[in-house]
Amino acid sequence: METKMIGLPKLNNLKPTLESTALKLMEEAGELSEAIGKFRALSGEKEALSAQQVAMVITRELLDVAQTAVTMLFVLEEQFDVNVDEALKSHVEKIVKKGYLNLT
Repeated sequence: METKMIGLPKLNNLKPTLESTALKLMEEAGELSEAIGKFRALSGEKEALSAQQVAMVITRELLDVAQTAVTMLFVLEEQFDVNVDEALKSHVEKIVKKGYLNLT
């Protein structure tokens, strides 16, 4: 199984709640969608950026989404006693069962 380990920090200068983090996640996902649409000319605008520049803008937005998702996992762990390690194991089992991942 090929993996890419991306470590994102626990933000320590915020007091996130489940609700505030969910709203932030939707905001960041919207910004990602906007970036993809804009640079694929789906908005009617023509951007004068290279493919590499477009990829970097999309990457930055995607990392914002990932950071917010990780923050929500910390909130669930700390405020609701969710065992994220067990949830991750269950998640991998689910995607294997659905055929999205072949472990052999």
